[in-house]
Amino acid sequence: MIFEEKKIILKNGMEAILKTPEIEDAEMLLNSIKTASDETEFLSRTIEDWESVTVESEEKFIHNVRESQNTLFIACYVDGVIAGNCDITFMTGSKTSHIATVGIALQKKFWNIGIGSEMFKELVKAAEEHNGTEIVDLEFIEENNRAKALYEKFGFEVISLKPKIFKLKDGTYQNVVYMQKYL
Repeated sequence: MIFEEKKIILKNGMEAILKTPEIEDAEMLLNSIKTASDETEFLSRTIEDWESVTVESEEKFIHNVRESQNTLFIACYVDGVIAGNCDITFMTGSKTSHIATVGIALQKKFWNIGIGSEMFKELVKAAEEHNGTEIVDLEFIEENNRAKALYEKFGFEVISLKPKIFKLKDGTYQNVVYMQKYL
């Protein structure tokens, strides 16, 4: 699925563009997610997890999401640089086609200026417009209060807690919270 370019004005007055990345944006997208993964423990993958990902595999990923009928992938461009991305995947199984799953990642220097809210608004809108979708779900790391506030702002409710899903380098664990929004 392709998200057509949409201009937005951020809280700081800057202009940003939401759109599905082009193949030639693969290296920039990869660098953006690597940066975001290195800046916080709140994403499911670490910078080390991204080291084996090549620009070529990221190009293939972009091609696949652009061609997909079940995934909408949106990047946010600020001053020509990808600040973050989000996606929604619509399940296709006979028992799960009423569910969509969302995810988001944003570089730290772009936090608190409205990008997360704008991206989430588009994900929820896509879910509402997708025929047959009744539930949108997501997971986040329990300590990520900023993410929880964003999700609650869009009507997501906590459903359950999954203990010790992620183990950090220092041996500590992170719990994952599962949320849903009913359309």
